[in-house]
Amino acid sequence: MVRGKIEIKKIENRTSRQITFSKRRNGLFKKAHELSVLCDAQVAAIVFSQSGRLYEFSSSEMEKTIERYGKFSPDYFVSGRPQEELYLLELKKEMDIMVKKIDLLEVHQRKLMGQGLGSCSLAQLQGLDTQIEKSLRIIRSRKAELYADQLLKLKEKERELLDQRRRLREEEIRETLVRPMLPVTLHTGKDETGSACRMSKHSSEVETDLFIGFPVTRL
Repeated sequence: MVRGKIEIKKIENRTSRQITFSKRRNGLFKKAHELSVLCDAQVAAIVFSQSGRLYEFSSSEMEKTIERYGKFSPDYFVSGRPQEELYLLELKKEMDIMVKKIDLLEVHQRKLMGQGLGSCSLAQLQGLDTQIEKSLRIIRSRKAELYADQLLKLKEKERELLDQRRRLREEEIRETLVRPMLPVTLHTGKDETGSACRMSKHSSEVETDLFIGFPVTRL
Protein backbone atom coordinates (compact mmCIF):
# COMPACT_ATOMS: atom_id res chain seq x y z
CA MET A 1 0.00 0.00 0.00
CA VAL A 2 1.39 3.41 -0.99
CA ARG A 3 1.37 6.04 1.77
CA GLY A 4 -0.18 9.33 0.76
CA LYS A 5 1.68 12.60 0.85
CA ILE A 6 1.58 14.55 4.11
CA GLU A 7 0.66 18.21 3.89
CA ILE A 8 3.52 20.34 5.23
CA LYS A 9 2.03 22.63 7.82
CA LYS A 10 2.15 23.12 11.56
CA ILE A 11 0.69 20.29 13.58
CA GLU A 12 -1.89 21.79 15.89
CA ASN A 13 -2.09 18.86 18.32
CA ARG A 14 0.69 19.29 20.86
CA THR A 15 1.23 15.59 21.55
CA SER A 16 1.36 14.71 17.86
CA ARG A 17 3.72 17.62 17.28
CA GLN A 18 6.16 16.43 19.95
CA ILE A 19 6.10 12.85 18.60
CA THR A 20 6.70 14.06 15.05
CA PHE A 21 9.53 16.32 16.22
CA SER A 22 11.29 13.43 17.96
CA LYS A 23 10.95 11.12 14.96
CA ARG A 24 12.00 13.71 12.37
CA ARG A 25 14.93 14.89 14.50
CA ASN A 26 16.26 11.37 14.82
CA GLY A 27 15.77 10.85 11.10
CA LEU A 28 17.60 14.10 10.32
CA PHE A 29 20.58 13.19 12.47
CA LYS A 30 20.61 9.70 10.93
CA LYS A 31 20.70 11.15 7.42
CA ALA A 32 23.45 13.58 8.45
CA HIS A 33 25.50 10.72 9.83
CA GLU A 34 25.00 8.68 6.66
CA LEU A 35 26.02 11.66 4.54
CA SER A 36 29.21 12.17 6.51
CA VAL A 37 30.15 8.48 6.30
CA LEU A 38 29.21 7.80 2.68
CA CYS A 39 30.65 11.01 1.28
CA ASP A 40 33.45 11.68 3.83
CA ALA A 41 31.84 15.06 4.51
CA GLN A 42 32.05 17.24 7.57
CA VAL A 43 28.44 17.61 8.72
CA ALA A 44 26.94 19.48 11.68
CA ALA A 45 23.30 19.97 12.59
CA ILE A 46 21.86 22.16 15.36
CA VAL A 47 18.19 21.96 16.36
CA PHE A 48 16.26 23.86 19.02
CA SER A 49 12.92 22.49 20.09
CA GLN A 50 9.87 24.66 20.68
CA SER A 51 10.62 24.62 24.41
CA GLY A 52 14.19 25.89 23.73
CA ARG A 53 16.03 22.61 24.28
CA LEU A 54 19.19 22.13 22.19
CA TYR A 55 19.87 19.06 20.04
CA GLU A 56 22.98 18.81 17.91
CA PHE A 57 24.94 16.41 15.73
CA SER A 58 28.43 16.79 14.33
CA SER A 59 30.62 14.35 12.46
CA SER A 60 33.62 16.03 14.14
CA GLU A 61 34.11 18.63 16.87
CA MET A 62 31.30 21.18 16.71
CA GLU A 63 33.59 24.16 17.48
CA LYS A 64 35.93 23.33 14.60
CA THR A 65 32.98 22.93 12.25
CA ILE A 66 31.57 26.32 13.29
CA GLU A 67 34.99 27.95 12.99
CA ARG A 68 35.36 26.52 9.52
CA TYR A 69 31.90 27.78 8.66
CA GLY A 70 32.90 31.25 9.80
CA LYS A 71 35.70 31.39 7.25
CA PHE A 72 33.14 31.09 4.47
CA SER A 73 30.47 33.33 6.02
CA PRO A 74 31.86 36.84 6.65
CA ASP A 75 28.39 38.22 7.41
CA TYR A 76 28.24 36.23 10.63
CA PHE A 77 31.92 36.04 11.49
CA VAL A 78 34.55 38.74 11.49
CA SER A 79 38.22 37.77 11.86
CA GLY A 80 37.18 34.27 12.90
CA ARG A 81 34.91 35.54 15.72
CA PRO A 82 31.11 35.90 15.77
CA GLN A 83 29.73 39.42 15.56
CA GLU A 84 28.00 38.92 18.91
CA GLU A 85 31.36 38.23 20.54
CA LEU A 86 32.92 41.27 18.92
CA TYR A 87 29.97 43.38 20.05
CA LEU A 88 30.48 42.21 23.63
CA LEU A 89 34.18 43.07 23.39
CA GLU A 90 33.31 46.59 22.22
CA LEU A 91 30.87 46.99 25.09
CA LYS A 92 33.56 45.87 27.53
CA LYS A 93 36.01 48.42 26.12
CA GLU A 94 33.43 51.20 26.42
CA MET A 95 32.66 50.13 29.97
CA ASP A 96 36.35 50.24 30.91
CA ILE A 97 36.62 53.74 29.43
CA MET A 98 33.56 54.91 31.39
CA VAL A 99 34.96 53.43 34.62
CA LYS A 100 38.22 55.35 34.12
CA LYS A 101 36.31 58.58 33.45
CA ILE A 102 34.25 58.08 36.60
CA ASP A 103 37.40 57.53 38.64
CA LEU A 104 38.92 60.75 37.28
CA LEU A 105 35.74 62.68 38.05
CA GLU A 106 35.68 61.35 41.60
CA VAL A 107 39.32 62.38 42.12
CA HIS A 108 38.56 65.86 40.74
CA GLN A 109 35.51 66.17 42.97
CA ARG A 110 37.56 65.30 46.05
CA LYS A 111 40.07 67.96 45.10
CA LEU A 112 37.28 70.53 44.78
CA MET A 113 36.20 69.55 48.30
CA GLY A 114 39.76 70.21 49.53
CA GLN A 115 40.81 66.56 49.75
CA GLY A 116 43.86 64.94 48.20
CA LEU A 117 45.62 68.21 47.35
CA GLY A 118 49.06 66.98 48.36
CA SER A 119 49.92 65.78 44.85
CA CYS A 120 48.66 68.96 43.10
CA SER A 121 51.08 71.41 41.57
CA LEU A 122 50.78 75.19 41.85
CA ALA A 123 49.19 75.42 38.41
CA GLN A 124 46.64 72.76 39.29
CA LEU A 125 45.77 74.56 42.53
CA GLN A 126 45.33 77.82 40.65
CA GLY A 127 43.04 76.06 38.19
CA LEU A 128 40.99 74.65 41.05
CA ASP A 129 40.81 78.11 42.62
CA THR A 130 39.54 79.63 39.36
CA GLN A 131 36.95 76.90 38.93
CA ILE A 132 35.71 77.27 42.49
CA GLU A 133 35.38 81.05 42.10
CA LYS A 134 33.43 80.56 38.88
CA SER A 135 31.14 78.06 40.58
CA LEU A 136 30.61 80.46 43.49
CA ARG A 137 29.60 83.26 41.10
CA ILE A 138 27.07 81.00 39.47
CA ILE A 139 25.72 79.89 42.85
CA ARG A 140 25.43 83.47 44.13
CA SER A 141 23.70 84.57 40.96
CA ARG A 142 21.18 81.78 41.31
CA LYS A 143 20.72 82.61 44.98
CA ALA A 144 20.01 86.24 44.13
CA GLU A 145 17.43 85.16 41.57
CA LEU A 146 15.65 83.03 44.16
CA TYR A 147 15.66 85.91 46.66
CA ALA A 148 14.21 88.24 44.04
CA ASP A 149 11.47 85.75 43.23
CA GLN A 150 10.60 85.35 46.90
CA LEU A 151 10.51 89.12 47.42
CA LEU A 152 8.21 89.54 44.43
CA LYS A 153 5.87 86.87 45.77
CA LEU A 154 5.81 88.55 49.20
CA LYS A 155 4.94 91.92 47.62
CA GLU A 156 2.13 90.34 45.65
CA LYS A 157 0.84 88.71 48.83
CA GLU A 158 1.00 92.05 50.66
CA ARG A 159 -0.91 93.76 47.85
CA GLU A 160 -3.59 91.08 47.98
CA LEU A 161 -3.94 91.50 51.74
CA LEU A 162 -4.25 95.27 51.40
CA ASP A 163 -6.90 94.91 48.71
CA GLN A 164 -8.80 92.45 50.87
CA ARG A 165 -8.59 94.79 53.86
CA ARG A 166 -9.84 97.70 51.73
CA ARG A 167 -12.80 95.67 50.45
CA LEU A 168 -13.73 94.63 53.98
CA ARG A 169 -13.58 98.25 55.14
CA GLU A 170 -15.80 99.39 52.28
CA GLU A 171 -18.33 96.68 53.10
CA GLU A 172 -18.43 97.76 56.76
CA ILE A 173 -19.02 101.39 55.77
CA ARG A 174 -21.75 100.38 53.31
CA GLU A 175 -23.52 98.28 55.93
CA THR A 176 -23.37 101.15 58.42
CA LEU A 177 -24.95 103.60 55.95
CA VAL A 178 -27.82 101.36 54.92
CA ARG A 179 -28.62 100.12 58.44
CA PRO A 180 -32.36 101.01 59.19
CA MET A 181 -33.23 103.45 62.02
CA LEU A 182 -35.19 102.00 64.93
CA PRO A 183 -38.74 103.53 65.22
CA VAL A 184 -39.48 105.69 68.30
CA THR A 185 -42.91 105.18 69.92
CA LEU A 186 -44.43 107.95 72.01
CA HIS A 187 -46.68 106.75 74.82
CA THR A 188 -49.48 109.08 75.99
CA GLY A 189 -51.48 108.55 79.10
CA LYS A 190 -55.32 108.80 79.07
CA ASP A 191 -57.78 109.44 81.81
CA GLU A 192 -61.00 107.58 82.50
CA THR A 193 -62.94 109.72 79.99
CA GLY A 194 -60.50 108.98 77.21
CA SER A 195 -58.92 112.41 77.05
CA ALA A 196 -55.17 112.69 76.87
CA CYS A 197 -53.39 113.68 79.95
CA ARG A 198 -50.34 115.83 79.57
CA MET A 199 -47.75 116.04 82.19
CA SER A 200 -46.68 119.50 83.20
CA LYS A 201 -43.90 120.54 85.38
CA HIS A 202 -46.48 122.57 87.32
CA SER A 203 -49.10 119.78 87.53
CA SER A 204 -47.88 118.76 90.93
CA GLU A 205 -46.14 120.67 93.58
CA VAL A 206 -44.17 119.40 96.48
CA GLU A 207 -44.37 121.32 99.68
CA THR A 208 -41.07 121.92 101.30
CA ASP A 209 -42.17 124.31 104.12
CA LEU A 210 -41.07 123.34 107.61
CA PHE A 211 -43.74 123.61 110.35
CA ILE A 212 -43.04 123.56 114.12
CA GLY A 213 -45.81 122.48 116.45
CA PHE A 214 -49.01 120.66 115.86
CA PRO A 215 -50.05 120.25 112.31
CA VAL A 216 -52.58 122.80 111.10
CA THR A 217 -55.34 121.76 108.84
CA ARG A 218 -55.32 123.84 105.72
CA LEU A 219 -58.43 124.77 103.85
